[in-house]
Amino acid sequence: MRFLVTGTAGFIGFHLAKRLLAGGHVVVGVDGLTPYYDVRLKHSRHAELERHNGFSAVIGMIETPDVLAQAADLAQPDVIIHLAAQAGVRYSLENPKAYVDANLNGSWNVLELARHLKPRHLLLASTSSVYGANAKVPFCETDRADEPMTLYAATKKSMEAMAHSYAHLYGVPTTAFRFFTVYGPWGRPDMALFKFVSAILKGEPIDIYGEGRMSRDFTFIDDLVEAVLRLVERAPQTGAPVGRAGVDSLSPVAPFRVVNIAGGQPVGLLDFVETVEQAVGRPAIRNLLPMQAGDVPRTYASAALLEALTGYRPDTPLGVGVPAFVEWYRSYYGI
Repeated sequence: MRFLVTGTAGFIGFHLAKRLLAGGHVVVGVDGLTPYYDVRLKHSRHAELERHNGFSAVIGMIETPDVLAQAADLAQPDVIIHLAAQAGVRYSLENPKAYVDANLNGSWNVLELARHLKPRHLLLASTSSVYGANAKVPFCETDRADEPMTLYAATKKSMEAMAHSYAHLYGVPTTAFRFFTVYGPWGRPDMALFKFVSAILKGEPIDIYGEGRMSRDFTFIDDLVEAVLRLVERAPQTGAPVGRAGVDSLSPVAPFRVVNIAGGQPVGLLDFVETVEQAVGRPAIRNLLPMQAGDVPRTYASAALLEALTGYRPDTPLGVGVPAFVEWYRSYYGI
């Protein structure tokens, strides 16, 4: 098949594109190569993808419709996977405009493109952050998610709402998947695992927010990619829910659903730190700090809908995934 993927120089987009190319698919990637974190890492990811004959890159911002039009002409896609976004919970407090530009305006441009192209399936990356401080666990796709704690979460929930309206109006089968703390090789430098490994190797302290009393539903990157690829084949159909009653988030008025991608096994932050210490081979200097603005105490996904749709749920344990990241980090940085 032919895929148009936004955000291919990003962590998740890179891994997804690499897996698609390995499967013999054609991938046209769009990426703005923004300096939110070290652009050299983004260039390295694209360089890996460019080893495949089936990959072409269009460099530019999705906020610019002409960039997406150029990519669409090149791709002639059967499937569009929209991963490009301004990521990061804390950065949304410093530069909120970047989130409005990329996550709202950019996503609207993708929706407009899909309206005209009519792909077999449009898939959009959302986030567990939309659940806010939801007291009910595990977080289910049918739960209300109307109290975002950050602008980042608000823009992602707004994207979901826009996508639903387009699916209703124009009949494009659309799936929005909510990610839960994705980690693994080639990961983002602003994420905790990258920061912890870097600091421990340098003998510097690590900042542990919430004094370690938080938990996260971690998802290894290979598991996430496997789930997305399985969802590609499960385009929503109005009036065709799956699983037992009350599980499917399928809209009653549109070919649209949201799906959690996570294993449903939250891990305490201090347990995570211990796993990182074991993988690196030395203890961390721990700097316990209060909760930061916008942080939530826990994330905990229900994977029931994902499993009903695909027969799959992420299951790579931290004891396997964290060492894989450390091995990549040492190799990439020559340590």
